[in-house]
Amino acid sequence: MRIIGAVRAKSMRVMLFALFLCSIPASSWAGVFISVNFAPPVLPVYVQPPCPEPGWMWTPGYWAYGPDGYYWVPGTWVPAPYEGALWTPGYWGWSAGLYVWHPGYWGPHVGYYGGVNYGFGYMGIGFVGGAWHGHDFAYNTAVVNVNKTVIHNTYIDKTVVNNTTIVNNNHVAYNGGPGGINHQPTPQENTYSHEQHTAATQAQTQHENTARADKNAYASHNGGHPTNMAMTKPMNTQHHATGSGAGSGKGNVSNPTPPKLNQAQPQEHGSHQATQHESHESHQPKNDQHGHSR
Repeated sequence: MRIIGAVRAKSMRVMLFALFLCSIPASSWAGVFISVNFAPPVLPVYVQPPCPEPGWMWTPGYWAYGPDGYYWVPGTWVPAPYEGALWTPGYWGWSAGLYVWHPGYWGPHVGYYGGVNYGFGYMGIGFVGGAWHGHDFAYNTAVVNVNKTVIHNTYIDKTVVNNTTIVNNNHVAYNGGPGGINHQPTPQENTYSHEQHTAATQAQTQHENTARADKNAYASHNGGHPTNMAMTKPMNTQHHATGSGAGSGKGNVSNPTPPKLNQAQPQEHGSHQATQHESHESHQPKNDQHGHSR
């Protein structure tokens, strides 16, 4: 009877998860959906390396899932794939008893990313690290670090930071479920999530694959404390600039004033199982659209 009950429970979770996937707008997502039955580790605190070139965008670090469990993909600066492009980070969300990975994407606005406060402009709602002004991207140095010897298009706006910050002092890395962040999408986030989007660039994909192949990036090896937390440029890019762990694989010092990242520590439980669900939807961006920071 216990076996039958377990099979029924598993079947119900699969059915609920299938319904959940059907509810996601095809225009909003592209890539591989991964579901895991235990929570990702907490987000590490690290120093952001300076932006090396104009028009590059910060993509925050995150926990991905590979053959040996969760592994850390270092935060990095990457070139914007087109004028007006803004990056919506991926996030882990609780659904039907599983932690589901929602891939990030490029679009004219920053959509919903589960309320996860990744810091450096991604404070839980929207993006306040900068904005496109015509052909150029201006950086809000109240929250992002830039190399001012090569980047001159900057400004300081602390008000937008205070208005969009979701306090997450425990650095929880997922939305919903036991101890997860409690933030549902706002009407504006819902609207932005239905816009035309495009998937991660080749540089971003190679960057994640490099981390996936590094056993030291896995929480099973580093105890949830990766040494290589942030890069100035993607790991596959040659001639890395010096930054917080950039190109060296060395450890980073803790951020003395970390961003206010919600409630309890995530609970890691259950057997280590994951399921991949492929989605092949992909859409080209409209190059004449200009994104805004809010």
